[in-house]
Amino acid sequence: MFRTVLIFAAAMALAVPAMAESRIGVVDLRQALFSSDDAKAFSETMQKDFAGDEAKIREAQAAARKLQERLEKDGAMMNESERNKLTGEFRAQVNEFNALKQRLDATVNQRKQAFLEEARPEVDAAVKELLEENDLDLILPSEAVVYVKPEMNLTSQLLDKLNR
Repeated sequence: MFRTVLIFAAAMALAVPAMAESRIGVVDLRQALFSSDDAKAFSETMQKDFAGDEAKIREAQAAARKLQERLEKDGAMMNESERNKLTGEFRAQVNEFNALKQRLDATVNQRKQAFLEEARPEVDAAVKELLEENDLDLILPSEAVVYVKPEMNLTSQLLDKLNR
């Protein structure tokens, strides 16, 4: 038992200096990527491309809200068939809103995913450049780090590389 503890202690003593010599940088990949010029251009294009769809969604939402308000206000005074008809219209309008919203969300998510996949090689190359330029052994994502010295946070350098 003592021999095992001695071997473990010796191994730890040798490992500590090796860890002390390692240089580690940190980057916030999401912040750098979504702050880049390419991402801003992508966002503007998305807003233009989907402005019409967003307007249709807002119209469907407003129409559903108007029907709901009418039901709440006048529903008690309507006969059953009028109330059922209005309730059916309301449900149809809500269904239309939900379908439009789901379709837009799915399309937007697909476009975002395509943007991320397209940007991946450029991000990987920029991270590799950071690694070499700063003589680092490792670059970690900021999500995996509790604290980092400001000089080891390389997010702004990564953003600069993505914007060239």
